[in-house]
Amino acid sequence: MTLKEKHGKKACLAYLLAITDALEILNGKWKLPILISLRFGDKRFGQMKEEIPKITDRMLSKELKHLETNLLVKRTVYDTRPVTVEYSLTDYGYSLDEVIESLKNWGINHRKKIIAK
Repeated sequence: MTLKEKHGKKACLAYLLAITDALEILNGKWKLPILISLRFGDKRFGQMKEEIPKITDRMLSKELKHLETNLLVKRTVYDTRPVTVEYSLTDYGYSLDEVIESLKNWGINHRKKIIAK
């Protein structure tokens, strides 16, 4: 029995809505690289900029704000001189681990398949 036969149009629309919601949060060139950088530990702005080639200060700032608004990243300001700001994944941000790992594995397999052509 195919998915179409089993669930029909209503299930398809619900499936598409869920995927659309996820992609709306993770879309763009930079959000996943930022999340991956933070999977390897809390970072300051400059550290992330070094780890993510070609991202501009403006784009990194914009994407961090978007990820913070969506509760995936936490921004902590320390009362030091000069002020220290550190970014970390929230527990909700870590809930993307399986998704990111699956994308990584798919990407590895896809690269092998395409290069093997």
